[in-house]
Amino acid sequence: MAKSKTTDREETLTRQKEEVREPPLYKVLLHNDDYTTMDFVVMILERVFKKDTSEAARIMLNVHHQGVGVAGVYTREIGETKMAIVHSMARKHQYPLKCSLEKVS
Repeated sequence: MAKSKTTDREETLTRQKEEVREPPLYKVLLHNDDYTTMDFVVMILERVFKKDTSEAARIMLNVHHQGVGVAGVYTREIGETKMAIVHSMARKHQYPLKCSLEKVS
């Protein structure tokens, strides 16, 4: 029987280079109201957004004086989760604290 000759062939496979983009970021905003205490807002900033006391106080004062303050910048899913936690904690303590997301431009 005759042996069949096999040839070693190299095939080059090329992949399309996929562009990897960072996900869009969103600002989590706290809004001023006439009922939520400053201490509660500072506590929210410390517990939910992991701010130290001095930074939490600075953000709280922005909320108080300017009507809105940036609590943090996150991907949409993380921002939505933090926003839901803030609303839940505010309802639990009977405060009307409002939190929203705004896309970073």
